Amino acid sequence: MKLTRRALVLGAMAVPIAAQAQAWPPSNIRVVVAYPPGGSSDAIMRLVQVPLQERLSTTVIIENRAGASGSVGTAWVAKSPPDGNTWLIVFDNHAANPFVLPSLPYDTEKDLDPVLLIGTAPYLIATSKAKPFQNLQDVIEAAKRSPGTISYASVGSGSVGHLAMTLLAQRAGVKLVHVPYRGGGPAMTDALGGHVDLLVGSTALSMPQVNTGNLRALAQTGKTRNQFLTQVPTVIESGFPDFEAYAWWGIFAPAGTPKSIIKKFGKALADTLGEERISKQLVETQQVTLLLGGPEAEREFLAKQMQIWGKVAKDNDIKAD
Repeated sequence: MKLTRRALVLGAMAVPIAAQAQAWPPSNIRVVVAYPPGGSSDAIMRLVQVPLQERLSTTVIIENRAGASGSVGTAWVAKSPPDGNTWLIVFDNHAANPFVLPSLPYDTEKDLDPVLLIGTAPYLIATSKAKPFQNLQDVIEAAKRSPGTISYASVGSGSVGHLAMTLLAQRAGVKLVHVPYRGGGPAMTDALGGHVDLLVGSTALSMPQVNTGNLRALAQTGKTRNQFLTQVPTVIESGFPDFEAYAWWGIFAPAGTPKSIIKKFGKALADTLGEERISKQLVETQQVTLLLGGPEAEREFLAKQMQIWGKVAKDNDIKAD
């Protein structure tokens, strides 16, 4: 039987890693945020950094390694030693990247071990208060009357927001014009200015402007209404059964990281996220539904997300910018 290079490396490292598992954690551990500072993944880790250090009695270093929709930082972690010293937090595009990026330098399911599914939040389909749309059905009817004239902004080609709107347009039998932006800030600016008809964005991005009345939320993409959006119908309620799309956050480790270390780190992080002060802030500021699911729950969730968005990307030949 031919052994892969990774198998040989892991085999050679098995004894020292087993020894390290007994002494874990070391004097410091690193959590890689695969996105720029200021984003939701970065905010979550900065929020838990100090109390997590106290739980683990070690220094937790937060390191941003952004680029290529999170794949740069993810690749770096995937190639790191599986010794429990390096961890990764990802956002929802982690599940879409294998299908929208030309070639990833890692295998999403084989080169990373799941640790903790932090939680989910719905996307919002919203419009400027100056636009005439009062609900999702208004948008669909306008798109049917004038095909190819209703535009929507997303945070980029191949993002989950883009894929979700593509699927929605398919199911509604309409053509919407996608306008990709490099991030939520520029997309929000043009949505508020009326330069695009709609914005599909995470609740963290859209809620501040919805709360001030500058944006009108037309629909949310969760299975049920979010507790802070009780007046906004779901896409399911708007006539599209089983339609769900979520922003989500999860923790992964290099494949082969000892299960005992994964269990210890995952529990410490879950307990930290579950602290009343922290959970309250995440729920209220980003509308996160905390799941705190373990490795198997995260593995199953990721596989389902990859199945859903992989099909949409392939069927519509969608690639990232």
